[in-house]
Amino acid sequence: MHEIWDDAELAALCDGDPICVWAAQGFTGTSRAWTGADRRAVAVAAPALSARDRLVLHGDPDSAARLVEAVLSEIGPAFRPLGDRALVEQVAQQVPALTYVGSFGWMDGTAADIGPAPASTAAWLPRTAEPEVAALLQRHYPGSYAKPGIPGVRRWAGIRDDTGALVAVGADAWSAPTVGLVGGIAVRPAARGRGTGRRLVGFLLAEAVRGYGRAALMVDDDNDPALRLYKSLGLRYRPVGAATAQVTPT
Repeated sequence: MHEIWDDAELAALCDGDPICVWAAQGFTGTSRAWTGADRRAVAVAAPALSARDRLVLHGDPDSAARLVEAVLSEIGPAFRPLGDRALVEQVAQQVPALTYVGSFGWMDGTAADIGPAPASTAAWLPRTAEPEVAALLQRHYPGSYAKPGIPGVRRWAGIRDDTGALVAVGADAWSAPTVGLVGGIAVRPAARGRGTGRRLVGFLLAEAVRGYGRAALMVDDDNDPALRLYKSLGLRYRPVGAATAQVTPT
């Protein structure tokens, strides 16, 4: 296999796939990428990216299966394959060490899709507000991958009510130079149904597009309210899947 060393080569080999580009993180940290001898598949390994050691796949399923086996033999089984749902399902069927473990959605868009942020009281929060963010997440979204203080979680935005209490939060987390990832979105129940989430997410997406050129997020397939909101704000849905490598006992 051939190791890829820069964004331009990666973009050419993966047709500019935003998930691959996001996983590479601009090759400024510990991410690595490879292609096979036939150049028909790409694998991007990104440690501790959105709470997982991820191995993003793109390309022909047969080529990707061969590439995954070679890559995992080099970097170890902790990395979880991620990519288009049909591709990961097929690769997991071909590679005995892999088990398909889940389906969800990747959503993204550019300025042409999203447009300017709606009028909103959402704003970036100072670092001193992070204890409030952590408390809100602990109470209303304890499963969030993005949390204050975790490496890669860069900054938090929020909305406060008339009393000054924080009622909604979301993060710029694990963003790449050309893909801004939004995560950790939580709204207090008392503030729901009033457009609070829409104002917050609209702000985050507009800021991601302004800062990175493309906004993206991940969403559970069974979260219908979130899916409707994100689609109404201009994001395009893409079905993705994940697999995990089985470790053979020694």
